Amino acid sequence: MSTPGLLGVLGGMGPLATIDFLRKVLEATPAKTDQEHVPVLSSSIPQIPDRTTAFRGEGESPLPAMIENGKRLVDAGAGLIVMPCNTAHLWYEPLQTALGVPMLHLVDAALEDAIVLVGANGRLGLLATDGSIASGLYVNRRQPGGASIQWLLPTAREMIELVMPGIEAVKAGNEARGRELLSQAAAALGKRGAEAIVLGCTEIPVVLGSANAPVPVIDASDSLARRCVAWCQAERARTAH
Repeated sequence: MSTPGLLGVLGGMGPLATIDFLRKVLEATPAKTDQEHVPVLSSSIPQIPDRTTAFRGEGESPLPAMIENGKRLVDAGAGLIVMPCNTAHLWYEPLQTALGVPMLHLVDAALEDAIVLVGANGRLGLLATDGSIASGLYVNRRQPGGASIQWLLPTAREMIELVMPGIEAVKAGNEARGRELLSQAAAALGKRGAEAIVLGCTEIPVVLGSANAPVPVIDASDSLARRCVAWCQAERARTAH
């Protein structure tokens, strides 16, 4: 039996970030009963090769494993695939081609919300893995509506001493240490003039948010979750007629 609006989540990158994303889908859904919630299939496979290491040319590509796990979701009937991992989107285009079903791009979702928050010429800080930053995943992405965001990035020292160790601490389950380091990195961006900060790694919003950041934040995971809910509602409404 087909399930209208069935969402496929290609997760495990990392496991806690996947759980955080699923919770955000739940919280974004205006449901009063079980049956009104978003139907979700999640394939959380932490053994997918590390995306940042692969980008550096120091490890194997994650693409074959991502395709394998994505096909499980497609074969099970998912009508839309999303990945709650920013750096994984470096392989977005070949993955979508291989899977042959619609996908939502995490960075596009975050940029749309960022422009609403700070305006088309706003000053945005970015916290992300060194792979996402070095690749230009956010900075080089086409900005909606011809916007011209001014990006503020962590320094090389901040990446080495704060951002990457903070992300790694969250992955290792040391949330207190991750919060301490990433809060310092966010504070540095705020002091340099960021009007808001994009949380461009899905581990970061596990420990950093509007309550402990110096400026407003755009949580890319939350941006994606809300669009998944909207897609599901539209699909279920379409098939109901």
